[in-house]
Amino acid sequence: MKTSTRTPFYQHTLSGPVHFVGRGLHNGKPVSMTLLPAETDTGYVFERLDADPGQQVIAARWHAVTDTRLSTTVTNGFGVSVSTIEHLMAALSACGVDNCRILLDGPEVPIMDGSAQGFMTRIQAEGLLVQKRERRALVVTNPVWVQERNRYAGFLPCPRPWFDVTIEFESKAIGKQNYSMPLTEEMFDTNIAAARTFGFEDQLATLQVLGLAQGGSLRNAILVDGDRVVNEEGLRFEDEFVRHKLLDAVGDLSLAGVPIYGRFVGHCSGHHLNNRLLRSLMHNAGYWRLTTVREATEQWGCMIDDTTYEEMLESL
Repeated sequence: MKTSTRTPFYQHTLSGPVHFVGRGLHNGKPVSMTLLPAETDTGYVFERLDADPGQQVIAARWHAVTDTRLSTTVTNGFGVSVSTIEHLMAALSACGVDNCRILLDGPEVPIMDGSAQGFMTRIQAEGLLVQKRERRALVVTNPVWVQERNRYAGFLPCPRPWFDVTIEFESKAIGKQNYSMPLTEEMFDTNIAAARTFGFEDQLATLQVLGLAQGGSLRNAILVDGDRVVNEEGLRFEDEFVRHKLLDAVGDLSLAGVPIYGRFVGHCSGHHLNNRLLRSLMHNAGYWRLTTVREATEQWGCMIDDTTYEEMLESL
């Protein structure tokens, strides 16, 4: 049955199907997508209905990421892929959905209005089912960082999932922005879900030659031309740009497969660095501990020295 009172300690799935129709942001083609309930420990799994039988299933996991140009793409061993998954992943993660089958009749998740709001609203309206298996958590126990020039991303130990994102652009329409918050359904729904993706007028022609942004429009993206926002309605938030980057990070890092109890710090990071960070974390078992959400919530303070944690926070 549907539940409005959930426990953070047990896995959840959708109580029923949720259907979407739209277009891909990059390929511009129409696509139909249905979210379905899934068994415990399934995670997020795509099924490409237009692919050959036996080649349709693609796990939405960090190690399956094959392309991070302007979006995140996952691919299976047969070369079948699904792209622009990050907004949907963010909505599922923020809503507390652990297990979900995602049926698609094309290679790209529909862009909707360029945010996660449409996904989140429909998922919340359908409701979730509590499942009979404890929710696992990945607890960050030591700092881990990746860097490329002036861009970097990292995890610090933290007693809850937390996101701290900074961006900096030459355009005066954006400039330097920062947003920091704990990841909860309410915080994400109120402050992040409606933030739209964005692009730049002077890059549009090049992207389209590369086969990208074919479905982009002012209905599903913010367009920046020099120092001004082209969209007549303006911005949904004064700092909508950094809020969307935080949204992307939530989606990208959900590919860990379990909630990450740690503080994500991203400075001018994007899909590429987000995935590099996950790979670095996963390949260094000494930086994390896999446990249950229950144990992470109850025992975190005994695992990491409080003084060390405070010192790390002050260094941000």
